[in-house]
Amino acid sequence: MSQSIPTPADQLQQATLALAAIQKILDYSVADLKERSQQADGKISAALLDQHQLVSYDLALSCAEATGARFALDYANRARAAGGGSASELTLEERFALLFTAEAAQAIRNRLTTRPADFGLNDQWLGATVDHPAVRQFCLSQLPAARVAELGQLMRAENGVTGAYLLDDHHEMMRETFRRVAEEVVMPLAEEIHRHDLDIPAPIIDQIKDLGCFGISIPERFGGIQSDEQEDNLGMIVVTEELTRGSLGAAGSLITRPEILSKALLKGGTEEQKNKWLPQLASGDLLCAVAVTEPNYGSDVANMRLKATKTEGGWLLNGAKTWCTFGGKAGVLLILARTNPDLSLGHRGLSMFLLEKPSTPGHAIEFTQDGGGKLTGKAIATIGYRGMHSFDLFFDNVFVPDENMLGGPKGEGKGFYYTMAGFAGGRIQTAARAVGLMQAAYEKALSYSQERMVFGYPIGDYQLTQIKLARMAAYLAIGRQFTYSVGRLMDKGEGDMEASMVKFFTCKTAEWVTREALQIHGGMGYAEEVPVSRYFIDARVLSIFEGAEETLALKVIARSLVDNAKSKAEVEK
Repeated sequence: MSQSIPTPADQLQQATLALAAIQKILDYSVADLKERSQQADGKISAALLDQHQLVSYDLALSCAEATGARFALDYANRARAAGGGSASELTLEERFALLFTAEAAQAIRNRLTTRPADFGLNDQWLGATVDHPAVRQFCLSQLPAARVAELGQLMRAENGVTGAYLLDDHHEMMRETFRRVAEEVVMPLAEEIHRHDLDIPAPIIDQIKDLGCFGISIPERFGGIQSDEQEDNLGMIVVTEELTRGSLGAAGSLITRPEILSKALLKGGTEEQKNKWLPQLASGDLLCAVAVTEPNYGSDVANMRLKATKTEGGWLLNGAKTWCTFGGKAGVLLILARTNPDLSLGHRGLSMFLLEKPSTPGHAIEFTQDGGGKLTGKAIATIGYRGMHSFDLFFDNVFVPDENMLGGPKGEGKGFYYTMAGFAGGRIQTAARAVGLMQAAYEKALSYSQERMVFGYPIGDYQLTQIKLARMAAYLAIGRQFTYSVGRLMDKGEGDMEASMVKFFTCKTAEWVTREALQIHGGMGYAEEVPVSRYFIDARVLSIFEGAEETLALKVIARSLVDNAKSKAEVEK
């Protein structure tokens, strides 16, 4: 007797049940990690938590994947509701969601079953969750090579489209506008900028300026294009994604720094500061950069050492910063400095300053103030992410007036919190950059797979290539919808945790997608003249900046998971 084929609704229900089992075991493992990291008074000890870094990292990644799968299944349901389709046939979006959820479940299962004791698990827990027959059967039904290759064959007819975007008319119009900008203005210049390490040319900056891009995260009352009533993170994401499809270094990152600075100003700036700086940022007349990272301390914000010493009418800055992206062309720097020399205060001794400086093209900065303070800088030679130029900066008695301390006198000691407000936006924006880069790489890989002949056939005819294309398309589509969903949460004032998760996940995924795109090109992919080599190199920086993946995993995601975890007894109910 032939076995009936599960309907799309049945398959999605199987995926939902499998994901629920996965989430339950993750919740239990996080609860176990919390128990191991608690002091006698019940508070979480950072030192104890650091004794379980591999578990923390794996749980952060697993929870990010599970969250992505949850958004993937929601996307599949919304796409069917929007587009209809036969009740007996899977939509493209459902295929993506099922493949992604099955692969996420399998990856999480592999991590937990390899070292179960590290996660506080035993055979009973494994058998009831990740090793439950229903979970294993779901994965077995979705992951056969022939099934995945079939999706790859379907993608060859889609001309680079990876499912419905499901945007409203306003955001769809934004997407189409900036896709044209990427294709008509950015792409023709991108390779020359990358290969010769040039400054971003005026045609790109002027076009983005004219379209109001620099004011995308600034309320209308300050000259921006964001509603005064509500944030529009989704709009920022859509614009960033499309510009990055043209070039990460020459377009997609131009609005990152205004995003960070405007969020910091809106969070902690005085009304005078908002009225002074935000209109200039929104118009694009004032370009900006952010100076937070320091040599030897990286993402360890609480240990920043750049000194700010009180003097008549302001502060004197002394020390060094590194990886100050766009620091040359910027006319204002947002600087995190230590205003209290007592290092035991940690992040409570930090404040933020706005330093005005001349906009300087090229690879070097030298600026001497009337009072003798001197700022010098040199661009760091990098393998990719060219156009923006990241600088080492050296401050020698650089004067900043009192009115340029973010938040005024009340802002002293609050620099860390303003930094975090800015970086939350920077992280979701970086996820959007990862999606745009994946889209560009996927399109090139799909096109080349139809052209490149191996043993008499296009490589797209071969199963392995079809499976590569299917997986690339699925992870790209779900990465996009994960990012969009978090953007919508942030527009409601939520989603800070999910912003870290999606940044962590999409940036890792972008490295793999661009690697596969290069591999499909074979030897030509390694040639500098072919765009996929640039995509591959550029993708590597995504997991480093705006929060290195290890810092995000251990200090942000895992710590937040532990802080908000239920007890093991509560999870077991």
